[in-house]
Amino acid sequence: MSISDGYRHMKFVRYDSPAGPAFGALKESGAIYAIDGDIFTDYTVGAQIGTTDDTCLIAPLQPGKVIAVGANYLAHILENHGPEAIPKFPMLFMKPTTAVIGPGQAIKLPDPSRFTQAINDTDLQNDPFGEVHFEAELVAVVGKTCRNISEADALDYLLGFSCGNDVSARDLQMKEMATGVLLMSKGMDTFAPLGPCIATDLDPENLSIGARLNGKEVQNSSTSDLLFSVASLVAYISQGVTLEPGDCIYTGTPAGPSALSSGDSIEIEVEGIGILRNPVENDASAAGS
Repeated sequence: MSISDGYRHMKFVRYDSPAGPAFGALKESGAIYAIDGDIFTDYTVGAQIGTTDDTCLIAPLQPGKVIAVGANYLAHILENHGPEAIPKFPMLFMKPTTAVIGPGQAIKLPDPSRFTQAINDTDLQNDPFGEVHFEAELVAVVGKTCRNISEADALDYLLGFSCGNDVSARDLQMKEMATGVLLMSKGMDTFAPLGPCIATDLDPENLSIGARLNGKEVQNSSTSDLLFSVASLVAYISQGVTLEPGDCIYTGTPAGPSALSSGDSIEIEVEGIGILRNPVENDASAAGS
């Protein structure tokens, strides 16, 4: 299984240009070259426009759909639950596209006081969200429309891979899961950091993946520990959902997620892709904004 030949040996980034968001090709040196055309079909690589030191990178694309997988690393399941919690099929949920942010953008911790009037639960009245956790994840980016595909063919429909952070309001998540719902705890604005690039020449079956909180290693694993492989996830989802170019699949997190606080810096690193770094701050947005 391999990424289709038309997408080999590239790292796509997106940056703010005078004309608006634009795609670029990132070289190992850190140089960024302009891309003309559609990264999903035909494009050409043009002149250098800058480097990662002087170019403001944003999320490498704006997904059409963000599908995420829960409970996909055995160690993460067992650090919170017993063996009975090991799923027999992928546990899927969706995150709104408004949750997506890029490298360097702040993860906003929600203000509990804004939600208490709408929450009729004494356990959550004082703190509706509890701790907000980071989750390092490999993200598969769909490159071609697909429906009802096989696991053997699944990787041929991918453009490549990125780093993701499935930010989660943990206490609210547990309450939502008890009712069979999963949205607010995983889907708030800024709760889906993505980047810094889309790498196209990777075998997703054995990549190191980890996280550093304020420079300290807090997650360290390999995608070889996935319960459901990337190919099996893409094939499974395609049986009921048409996957389209730009759709993103967050494939689950290994053991070790923990709480974020205002002032923190969280780094997600996946082998062959790079480092997704985001600051953390309290949400101070004005009402109605």
